[in-house]
Amino acid sequence: MSGQRLHHACRREHGVALIMVLLAMALMVILAAGMTQQQSIRVFKAGHYLAQQQGGSIALGAEAFARRILVTDFEEDKEDNQMVDSLDEFWAANAAILPLDDNGVAEVQIDDLGGRINLNDLVSGNGQVDTLTKERLTRLLAALDVTTITVDSLIDWIDTDDQTVSAYGAEDGQYLMADPGYRTGNQPFVSITELRLIEGMTEEAYQALTPHVAALPVSGVGVNVNTATVAVIRSLSDELTEAQAASIIEKREEEPFENLQDFLALPEFSGLGLKSAGLGLQTRFFEVVSRITYDNRVVNMVSTVFRNPEGEVRTVQRDTGQKNRITKEPYTISEG
Repeated sequence: MSGQRLHHACRREHGVALIMVLLAMALMVILAAGMTQQQSIRVFKAGHYLAQQQGGSIALGAEAFARRILVTDFEEDKEDNQMVDSLDEFWAANAAILPLDDNGVAEVQIDDLGGRINLNDLVSGNGQVDTLTKERLTRLLAALDVTTITVDSLIDWIDTDDQTVSAYGAEDGQYLMADPGYRTGNQPFVSITELRLIEGMTEEAYQALTPHVAALPVSGVGVNVNTATVAVIRSLSDELTEAQAASIIEKREEEPFENLQDFLALPEFSGLGLKSAGLGLQTRFFEVVSRITYDNRVVNMVSTVFRNPEGEVRTVQRDTGQKNRITKEPYTISEG
C-alpha cells in the first residue's frame, strides 16, 4: 500500500515539474515576443528618425538650390540692366521637380512676398501708425469683403501699449476673456499664422487674406507692382475698380513695368493722384517651399529668404509645420 502511495506521489511530483517547465517555457515565449515587439518598435523608430533626418537634409539642399536660382536671376537682371522682378521669370513660373534616384523626389517652388502688403509696416519702430499702410489694408479688407476684423485690431496686436486705438481695436481685455485666454503680441508679426489669433478672425477671412499680406521682419520695402495681386492693386486707391485692377494685371502680363513712372501713368490711375510712395519693382523677400518624399515619408519645409541689393541671399527663418504648399505647375529638372 505504501508503495502505491509512493508511486502516486512520484507521479504528482512529475506532473508539477512538467507544469512548472511548461509555465517557464510560456513565460520565456511571452518575454521573447515582447522583446521582439519592442525591438521592432525601436527599429521602426530608428528608421523613421533616420528617414526624417535624411529628408530634412534634402530639404536644406532644396532650399540652397532655390537660393542659387535667386542669385542667378539677380545676376541675369544686372547683366540685362533690368533690375525688376516679375511673375514671368523662371523662379516664379513653376515648381521644380528633382528626382532622388529611386528613393523619392524633391519638390521646390519659390513664392514672391514682394507683391503683398507687409503687416509690420502698420506701426513704425517709434510706435507711430503708418497712415499709408493703414489705408491700403483698409481697402484690401473691403476688396476681399472681409468684415469680421478691422485694421485697428491689427495695429493693437503690434503696438506695445495696452490701449485700443479706437472702439474697433482689440487689446488684452478682449483676448483674456477667450478660453483659454491669451495676450496681444505687442510686437511685430513673426508669422502670418498669428492672424488666426486676431479678434474676429474666421477661417474664411484668414484664407481670403493670407495670399495678399506678409509678415516681413523689416519695414519699408514697399509693394512690388510687378507681382502684386488684383486685390493689392485695388488697395492703392478707393476709386479703383476690380475691372480696372484686372486690366492693369493684363497689361503687366504682356510686359512687366520697367519703371514706376510707366505704372503711375496708366490710364486706370488717371486723376487719382497716386504717388510712388511704398511702391517698387523688386522683391527682397521670398518663400522657398520644399516637399521631400523620401523612403515613403514626407518632409515639408517653408523657408523665408532675403535677397539684399547686392544679390546675396540668406535664410531668415524656417517652418516645418506647413503642408500642401506646392501649388505651381511642375517642371522636372533632369540630372544632366
